[in-house]
Amino acid sequence: MLRRPAATRRRGTRQVASREDLFERPAHPYTQALLTASLPEAPGAKTGLGAPRGEPPSPVDPPSGCRFHPRCPKACDRCRAGAPALDAIPPGRTVACHYPSA
Repeated sequence: MLRRPAATRRRGTRQVASREDLFERPAHPYTQALLTASLPEAPGAKTGLGAPRGEPPSPVDPPSGCRFHPRCPKACDRCRAGAPALDAIPPGRTVACHYPSA
């Protein structure tokens, strides 16, 4: 079983965490959406964000900034302007999001 799974999306890691943190406290909206859509009984799926709406962006012509911003309920001008770096957040997680959940 994986000890530190990662949530990835076209050409980029969105979140890396322990198994428990990834499923119980997902920090990235994409991770939260994956849990809601595929494992609605998982503790982290109860975030209220729901599954992503709309169509995924084209891999040939991706959006500017964060690639998830067209489908993210937290997206704002900062997300459209620049892609977030994969940064460390406590406790021992990394996430590529300008506004990660705690």
